[in-house]
Amino acid sequence: MDGVTAKRLRLGKVFIDVVSFGEALDAIDRLVASGNGGFVFTPNVDHIVMVDSNPQFEAAYQKASLCLADGVPVVWASRLFDTPLPEKVSGSDLIGPLLERAGQKKWRVAFVGAAPGVAQKAAEVARAKWGTNVVLTEAPLVNLKDTAQLDAIGERVAAVKPDLVLMAFGAPKQELLIDRVADRLKPAVLLGVGASLDFIAGTMKRAPVVFQKTGFEWLYRLAQEPRRLWRRYLVNDPKFALILMRSLRDARKR
Repeated sequence: MDGVTAKRLRLGKVFIDVVSFGEALDAIDRLVASGNGGFVFTPNVDHIVMVDSNPQFEAAYQKASLCLADGVPVVWASRLFDTPLPEKVSGSDLIGPLLERAGQKKWRVAFVGAAPGVAQKAAEVARAKWGTNVVLTEAPLVNLKDTAQLDAIGERVAAVKPDLVLMAFGAPKQELLIDRVADRLKPAVLLGVGASLDFIAGTMKRAPVVFQKTGFEWLYRLAQEPRRLWRRYLVNDPKFALILMRSLRDARKR
């Protein structure tokens, strides 16, 4: 991993940068200013569990320039180590200030993903609220096995010469897509944002602040979409406890 910060915490097979919210914004700013491209992931419990058993997802994470703690449970877990994370830096919290900075710096920004029409609505909000120069919005169908399709997506995005690309397909699809197209989109910096475009567009409600601060945002999302999310939160994510125990054991050995 070619990171841009000094300290990282390892949880399972994922390295997370030990940065505050403001430091994360500055790190992304430096990535854009460098002109070398790169990409940013926001690992949460679900990511850490998936990376543990998905070699492609792990490989993508190993190439990430910056990994930011998306979730209070990840921050809590970090306090068991010598390099605790200072705070949660989720993509949903980051996107507003990041788009505001993009407006100030006159970056060219592309919104790619989410449901049809969502990126366009989010772009309208971003332009009006933060003065963001959104130069592309689209919601392509993505088949990670279709090389021609991925090439076409990369060509369309590259054609608008963006400085920042927000990919909103959910994990692990958005991270795997970012890994596949990042080189051809240089010098753009790519960021996986999950449902963040929906939150900006107002097509999906985010959990109330009390849920966000107490680590129960997942419960709110489960209540909203139980059929889609029950397996993730109730079957897969409890495996995080075993990964945490293994990580603590390995840290003591080191």
